[in-house]
Amino acid sequence: MTYEQAVEQIDSLPRFGLTPDLDHMRILLSRIGNPQNALQFIHVAGTNGKGSTCAMIASVLRKSHYRVGLFISPHISDFCERIQVNGGMIPHRNLIQLTEGLMTVVRQLADEGIIITEFEMITAMGLWWFQQQKCEIVVLEVGLGGRLDATNVIEKSLCSVITHLALDHTSILGNTIGQIAYEKCGIMKEGGVTVCYPEQDPQAMEVIQKAAEERHNRLIVADLSEIQLLSEELSGTVLGYRGMMIHLPLLGDHQIRNACTVLAVLRYLKEDLQMHINEHSLTAGFLGVSMPARFEILQERPLCILDGGHNPDGMQSLAKALKRYLPGKRLVAVTGMMKDKDVLHAIETCKDVFSEVITLPVESPRSMSAEELAECWRKIGVSAQVGEYPEQAIAMAVDMAGKNGATVICGSLYLAGELRRMAIDLLRLL
Repeated sequence: MTYEQAVEQIDSLPRFGLTPDLDHMRILLSRIGNPQNALQFIHVAGTNGKGSTCAMIASVLRKSHYRVGLFISPHISDFCERIQVNGGMIPHRNLIQLTEGLMTVVRQLADEGIIITEFEMITAMGLWWFQQQKCEIVVLEVGLGGRLDATNVIEKSLCSVITHLALDHTSILGNTIGQIAYEKCGIMKEGGVTVCYPEQDPQAMEVIQKAAEERHNRLIVADLSEIQLLSEELSGTVLGYRGMMIHLPLLGDHQIRNACTVLAVLRYLKEDLQMHINEHSLTAGFLGVSMPARFEILQERPLCILDGGHNPDGMQSLAKALKRYLPGKRLVAVTGMMKDKDVLHAIETCKDVFSEVITLPVESPRSMSAEELAECWRKIGVSAQVGEYPEQAIAMAVDMAGKNGATVICGSLYLAGELRRMAIDLLRLL
């Protein structure tokens, strides 16, 4: 089996299960020795900011000399980004080995009438790898929701983390912020500790507080007043925190709030659990954070930004960041989106940001067609045209933006993954 064949086999599994519970996931894990029981977790749920929050926590813990597993989704360029140990992706050869072993179990379960989904397979693979690698802590990102997510088979966690909550996946999680909060709060464990992103929607906060009370959780709400914005430019953000200067190579108000959430988590780990986190490991950890496709500067001349914001909340954060860091510049978007997203509300947040939009399809059966997406932009008064193919679309956008403008590739993490390497190579030639 090759790496490509392994990924193809994983992708061949159904996206959603037939039963609304975690029974199949528990059975799968039991067949491979319940690796999750040998691990300690920081469990992270939320609508947006999960990936950045997980990356920050994992980076600081690595710099604190812990052996850290990191489980995130989706990937940008390589499937193995989803499963990392101490900053290194699972090697292709090991991914192949785990796929072969797990697919044998998955086929046996199918013969018994137990169907395993794609994400259940990936989660089991990650947990198995982290156990084999003897990880001391695993930073575990929820895939979808929380209550019924495959990652929620873990029985306890060092702490649960709730990032920013907003409307997304409404057909699955509910069409109100309260219903979505209820699903996300499903990761809270009885008698545990939960750290919450600052300034949540009041309706979401009400649900979070109620869930914490019902499950006897200590609820720590991150306090924005504890950090100070010292400076910000395209290279990153500098924050003040308890006499320290923290350099974060990420941009935007949402990343400042994510960092505030992470600092609350780290303070709890240090002060209450007596973990060895000092000033050096904290500042070095933040400085070492790398998050592809989160307002990522692919090249400065010509300026090209890659962002994976894919729902109204994510696109609004992108719009705010573009207005803040690139005021008055001519901005041209290259964009593709999934048809199961709230596309019109998402793009409306950017209607006064882009001078021109070039649309592309995403390589997914869930993709909205480039023609339909272009028409959506036109409906809100933004000039849009359909790109012929990615290289042509990027080159056209760079030309339209001009030497003083910027190209912004956005709308989907899947699109970001498809175009990232291609864009980097192409921009070097322009």
